[in-house]
Amino acid sequence: MGDKKLIITIGRQYGSGGNEIGRKLAGELGIDFYDKNILRMNSDESGIKESYFHLADEKAGNRLLYRIISSMTPEMRGPSFGSDLISADNLFRFQSEVIRKLAEEQSCVIVGRCADYVLEDADNIELVRIFIYSDMDARIRRVKEKELYAPEDIKKNVKRIDKERRNYYRYYTGRGWADPENYDLLINTSTAGIKGSVRMIEEYIKIRGYKI
Repeated sequence: MGDKKLIITIGRQYGSGGNEIGRKLAGELGIDFYDKNILRMNSDESGIKESYFHLADEKAGNRLLYRIISSMTPEMRGPSFGSDLISADNLFRFQSEVIRKLAEEQSCVIVGRCADYVLEDADNIELVRIFIYSDMDARIRRVKEKELYAPEDIKKNVKRIDKERRNYYRYYTGRGWADPENYDLLINTSTAGIKGSVRMIEEYIKIRGYKI
């Protein structure tokens, strides 16, 4: 693999354990982990208040446009400092720019934010695209442990957040969020567990010829 950076992107169903897997994997590999901390980096890079990035985080941009021409994706040009400064599409461009810079500088694990799509044509990286999913009952149990929602509202919110992520991914990539063609490895944590999932990814990386 030479001096190529190892970039592992993780798409995940809500409550599947994707975030935890990403953190543990990064820790074992000795590389950095990026999830919501990218939003602070976006803010530092652009000078835009971090709260704007949180509002647009993993949510589709212009929803009317999405409904009308869902097969088209926003133009992947550089971010603007003009009148559309805090539009969802422009915030996505800032985010994409930060993701590309991270990939140029270091090996890392990046969760969500269409990183697999943003980096697919990047040079000098070894891109490993993972999708984490799980059975609904297991996801409900995991979310229940976080005590974020009343027990009777958990399933509804799991479906809501999945829908937001699905629409976000479709809007910015024109692709299906859980489509196997978009990933190198799909893992069901209901059967593999968190530790098993981390180990599977590590073994897959070795199969690809990357020394860890």
